[in-house]
Amino acid sequence: MDFLPFTRPTLDEETIQSVADVLRSGWITSGPQVKAFEAALSDYFGGRPVRTMSSGTATLEAALRLCGIGAGDEVITTPLTWVATANVVLAVGAKPVFVDVDPATRNIDLDLIEAAITPRTRAIIPVDLAGLPVNRDRLYEIANQHGLRVIEDAAQSMGASWNGKKIGSFGDLISISFHANKNMTTGEGGCLVLNDESQIPLFEKLRLQGVTRFADGTMDVDVLGGKSNLTDIAAAIGLGQLKRIDEFTLRRRELARHYLARFDRALGCELPLDNFSDSNWHMFQILLPLERLSITRGDFIARMREREIGVGVHYPALHLFTLYRGLGYREGDFPQAERIGREIVTLPLFPAMTFADVDRVCSATAEIIKEFPRIDR
Repeated sequence: MDFLPFTRPTLDEETIQSVADVLRSGWITSGPQVKAFEAALSDYFGGRPVRTMSSGTATLEAALRLCGIGAGDEVITTPLTWVATANVVLAVGAKPVFVDVDPATRNIDLDLIEAAITPRTRAIIPVDLAGLPVNRDRLYEIANQHGLRVIEDAAQSMGASWNGKKIGSFGDLISISFHANKNMTTGEGGCLVLNDESQIPLFEKLRLQGVTRFADGTMDVDVLGGKSNLTDIAAAIGLGQLKRIDEFTLRRRELARHYLARFDRALGCELPLDNFSDSNWHMFQILLPLERLSITRGDFIARMREREIGVGVHYPALHLFTLYRGLGYREGDFPQAERIGREIVTLPLFPAMTFADVDRVCSATAEIIKEFPRIDR
């Protein structure tokens, strides 16, 4: 039986050929393909300016710098996310302030945000976990009331929407990832959807050493930039992927529906919300009923792997990492995020899967849970 990973990118022959064409062209770093990709992304997001970088982490940090956020500032975000969300706040010298999550959506609990706002709060970074959008209406109502910037960590949100509008087509600054496990990929990469053209010069300096080039061949550096430009190789992949994002999203929704229809509710697992209008179903995540089992999550993952099924963990509660404990965070600070972080597993979900693959995953999950009930003595 073939191994079923928790995710796998879908790359067609046309895209593979486009990469070969770039390699043969001799221009493989940032060039015409990057410009074409950024233009195509701008069209996708309703004409908003878009610029790319070598990762979604880089675009998230650039967004903070565009907002002028730095030492002494605070940024509110969720502890249930990939650690990059908080790392970039530290990278610019600011302090991440965590707010617990809603147990149903697993996103930041908007009802708890206002209690975390202080005179030093400058921005909110919401995260759309598994591609399920945070309530944008309520989010921007809070931000506008308190004069805060919103930097959307929409790393997992490509193809998702809110009330019929594509994530990225509205809002403040929107950071999207094109990592290999995302709904569309460039291998590594990301983009930032900007508010207006005036932000482009600074963004472009931030992604390439702060350099401004002039027509006479001279240059200047007036800000501290990094090295995070996207390559034409990556952009060629992105152009092929963007053409199919609606197709990918539709297929993910079909597979998620099948998961929810086939999953044995008597197992006691907590399933994701059945949102098929907004979510792009980046991941299908369940919470294991560990209090009812005689095995650990690690044991469950190992037994799934024995059945040739890959399982991921996205994510542990990041405030419990050593780096963030060093900032004063402790176990018990955010109980919902901690519980979800202990119990969550990501089951396989990607466009090339079949309904039979979903049936196989559901059956394997049921077998393991039924085989290892907790026996109290």
